[in-house]
Amino acid sequence: MAPPIALPETFARAVAGLRSAAPRAEIVLEEVGAPQRLAPYTFALSATVLRDGDEVADGRLILLHDPAGHEAWQGTLRLVTYVTAELEIDLAADPLLPGVGWTWLTDALDVQEARHRAIGGTVTQTMSTRFGDLAGQPTAADIEIRASWTPLGEDLTPHLLAWCTLLASTAGLPPPGVTALPERRPAGAV
Repeated sequence: MAPPIALPETFARAVAGLRSAAPRAEIVLEEVGAPQRLAPYTFALSATVLRDGDEVADGRLILLHDPAGHEAWQGTLRLVTYVTAELEIDLAADPLLPGVGWTWLTDALDVQEARHRAIGGTVTQTMSTRFGDLAGQPTAADIEIRASWTPLGEDLTPHLLAWCTLLASTAGLPPPGVTALPERRPAGAV
């Protein structure tokens, strides 16, 4: 049996910070396999966001660590995320949505005091109209946020909490402690 591989302290502390934070109840986290070719040390979490028992968003957060550093990262640690959620058609058609989606990420990092640098990413909105054998299904719309940033410091707990805030915003969850009002049906509707 091979001896366990010693992990760099920086990476071990960063992983511990990601494991230590408890997200809100609607967000289910799971450790998953991380891509191995992106950096010498990697760790990944997947998330599923539930609203009334239905999956409304999902995402992945990957921690990369290169002890030698990486010029583009401006550091030795890098967080990479992918978040996607279904949207209502009218929201997906809003030309301001990409800017709002990006603000969900940057505001979440600021609110959680997750200090960072070298942030970059994309926000994609799509609407799919089905044809042929799939024609009976309604038009589908979604948002996809892909981003990466270099955390400052080794405690990544604030970064995980910011990521969970991004997931909640993308999924349309109300802020913690706020209960969403049920949708009103028009008079005469069944």
